[in-house]
Order: sequence, then structure tokens, then C-alpha cells
Amino acid sequence: MSFLRKFARATPVQYIFIVLLGIAYATVNEIFVFQNQFAPAGIMGLATLVQEAFHFNVAYLYLFVNVPLLTVAFFVIKRKFAVRTLLFVLVSSSAFFVLREIGIEKIAFVAGDTGGKLLAAIAAGFFNGMIYIMLVWNDACTGGTDVIAALINRKHPETNVIWLIFSLNAAVVLLSFFVYKNSYQPVLLCIAYIFVFSRVSDAVFKGSRSAVKFEVVTTHPEEIAQELFATMRHGCTAVQVRGEYTHTDRSMLICVINRREVVEFERIIRKYDDTFAYFSGVNRIVGSFNRFGKGTQKADGDSEEE
Repeated sequence: MSFLRKFARATPVQYIFIVLLGIAYATVNEIFVFQNQFAPAGIMGLATLVQEAFHFNVAYLYLFVNVPLLTVAFFVIKRKFAVRTLLFVLVSSSAFFVLREIGIEKIAFVAGDTGGKLLAAIAAGFFNGMIYIMLVWNDACTGGTDVIAALINRKHPETNVIWLIFSLNAAVVLLSFFVYKNSYQPVLLCIAYIFVFSRVSDAVFKGSRSAVKFEVVTTHPEEIAQELFATMRHGCTAVQVRGEYTHTDRSMLICVINRREVVEFERIIRKYDDTFAYFSGVNRIVGSFNRFGKGTQKADGDSEEE
């Protein structure tokens, strides 16, 4: 493991990083969300609606909801996760107060037209999506729905919590119409925010650890394997298979490569007759492997068919 990776995984550094993410989260919401009168997703969205309707500081409700949930999570789920998420919640809530005291509204992005407000929703969704995935990488979250989902999964692992997230976001979207004086604009801005947030967090989570898995059915397993070793420095796993149409025995080579190596891999496969291949996307690779005797390497696998 490199020095930088060890440094980034050191506990004090992770906690400092979570503190910075908490400040960034509050800043994004103050600059792009509150000043442009729309609600983001999840618990923060509900807190934003309460703030708009009753002029009740969003930080209070954010704490009121998350502190009890994280107290339960500390004893039921995982202590490290609960402590880190609580740190994020406390820092971001405090940052809401401090930012308003120093006059953050002076540099806020206040749009005067629909196009400008849409840009604010896109920017907020982008930045908060990045913050969310960085928290996940550091064994934390923004609180609210994620904690509730984790508690439900702990008690009932078979339960699909997608309905919970969808229902909460749908409630935020619906209530936005009434809270913001029967206007459709905040509803559409909320939908835009949710879309960008989910796409960004999903793309960053999958794209940074993604790969491609090839399954090659061939009568030339040794030749292909040797060429992969020699030209791409990739190993593969061979499995004996039987074609039911021809009733002939063949070999299937399984190989995981980087996406940028797909063209080179296809070039090698096309050189051999009686060979065909198909591939699927791999979101993450988890486990340890030894590559050509150079020592154990770590990789991070859900697979997603393309």
C-alpha cells in the first residue's frame, strides 16, 4: 500500500476529512439551495421545507432527527459508522449557524429566472452527490434516510428499502408545491436536484472502481492465455464447458480488465478461430490476488450486465 493511501486511511485524517465535508455540505446548501427556494432530497429536504414554512432554522431539525437515529445506530449497527455520521451531522449543523453569522448570503448564488434556478439545482445536486459518495467511502453518510434504511436492514435484511427512499423523496416533491405557494417551479427543481444527485453519486461510485469481465469460449485456451500474459500482463481463469448444440468440449476463460484495455483485448480474441467472447461491467472487485509473484494486491464486485 502506498504512503498516500495509508495516510488517507489513517483515522485522524478521515475524521478531519469528514469535518471538511460537513462544512462543505452546509456551504453548498446555503449558497445554492436555500437562496433559490427549492428543497433537496431526503431528510434535509423536509428540514428545508420546515425552515421555509415556519422560519425554523434547518440545523435544529437536522439535529433533532439524526441524533436519536444515530444513538440507536451506535448500539445496533456499527459504532464507527454512527460516530462518523454523527460528527458530520454536528459539524454541518454548526456550520449552518456560523455561515449565517458571517453573512454567507452575500456570496450566495441567487438566481432571478428559471434558468438560473435550474443551474443552482444542478450545482447543488452535483456537489452534494460528490460529498455523499466521499462520506460513503469513509464509512459514514449524511444521516436521515440512510440511517433508517440501515436500521431496517439490520432487523429485516430481506426488506427492500428503496420504497422508503422513494416515498420520502416523493413527499418532499409533493410538499414543495404547497410550501412554496402552489408553484410548480420548486417541484421541478427538486426533481432536477434528485436526478443529478443520484446520477453523480452513482457514476462516481461505480466509475472509480469499475472494470470489464470477459468470458471467452474457445478451443485455444493455452494460446490466448499466454498472449494475455505476455501482452497485457493479465491472468485469467479457465473453466471446462460443453456446447450443447455441437456436443463438443471447450474452455471458457474468465478475465477482468480495465475499461481502457477493451480494444486491445478484443484485438487478441479476433485472431483465433472457434472463439467468441461476451463481457459485462464490473462495478467493484473485492478481495486479494497475487499478480505474477509481485506480492498481494488489493482491489475492490458487484457485476452489472451491459
